[in-house]
Amino acid sequence: MKKLLLLLIAAGVGILVWRKVSDDGGARDLWAEVTDTFE
Repeated sequence: MKKLLLLLIAAGVGILVWRKVSDDGGARDLWAEVTDTFE
């Protein structure tokens, strides 16, 4: 039961983070710049 609860909490946090990142285009552009430097 605890594992299910932890999984649900983790999924909820993941969804919130994904929605925040997808709404914030500036952060996505910055992330693209940072990741491009490693190539």
